[in-house]
Amino acid sequence: MSELLKNLSSFGPIGLVVALVVVLWFLSTFVKVVQEYERAVVFRVGKVLRKPRGPGLIILIPLIERMQKIDTRIITMSIQPQDCITADNVTVRVDAVAYFRVADPIKALINVRDYMQATLQISQTSLRSVTGQVELDMLLARREEINHKLSEIIDKQTLGWGVDVSVVEIKDVQLPEQMQRAMAKQAEAEREKRAKLIHAQGELAAAEQLHAAAAVIAREPAALQLRYLQTLAEISIEKNSTIVLYDTANLHLALGRLLGQADLNAANLLDLARAPQPPAAPNGSSAKTQAITGD
Repeated sequence: MSELLKNLSSFGPIGLVVALVVVLWFLSTFVKVVQEYERAVVFRVGKVLRKPRGPGLIILIPLIERMQKIDTRIITMSIQPQDCITADNVTVRVDAVAYFRVADPIKALINVRDYMQATLQISQTSLRSVTGQVELDMLLARREEINHKLSEIIDKQTLGWGVDVSVVEIKDVQLPEQMQRAMAKQAEAEREKRAKLIHAQGELAAAEQLHAAAAVIAREPAALQLRYLQTLAEISIEKNSTIVLYDTANLHLALGRLLGQADLNAANLLDLARAPQPPAAPNGSSAKTQAITGD
């Protein structure tokens, strides 16, 4: 070693720098550092080792082993908007997002050439397929079920690639303008229907309460007078109005008298109608009456 250093020192500072660079390059070929979120897939003479290495410091056999790093963190992949046709023949534009991670680095590197591109393609295909199997109302209202179904389908396909798909979410569903106007009209009609039903139910309840109130007033005539006084108390709050009052204390008595007088008049008319009529005058008397009238 001392002789080697002496020989290098004979070349001066330039020789030492060159020697240092060569040593560092040689060390970098078989000494590697793998981060905590990475795993190293090692190939020995072209054959992959059974278990990935890392994290930490890894020493490779020069010229025999080589490695390739795989990121095991969760990857967010945006699925481009897809033009789909639902089961009820409505054209929609759907985009989604997928969250996945590499669960088996060896499979992700050996079984598929580019697991990112493969996962993207299968996600787009599954999104169009699932959207075509459901109707528009289900696509808008039951999105959680569709997301769960998408996740199961994509994860089943990518399981052999060492990729674990955790979540697939539909971000947006774009509808044609004509369909948006039609849905707006439908929603407006539904709101008007509910408003009419609520109004009808209110009218029915009010009618039932009024019927019950009328029955109470019919049993107790004094209740009408109390209701009248309550109404006066309510409208007397406004001081800028003129109120015309009428006496209701003896209203039922006045009505009774009027009804009694009407019954008496009706009885008199009936008696006159039933009374016998006087007999008609003879012809002679009639002629004398005419003669006297003539004179």
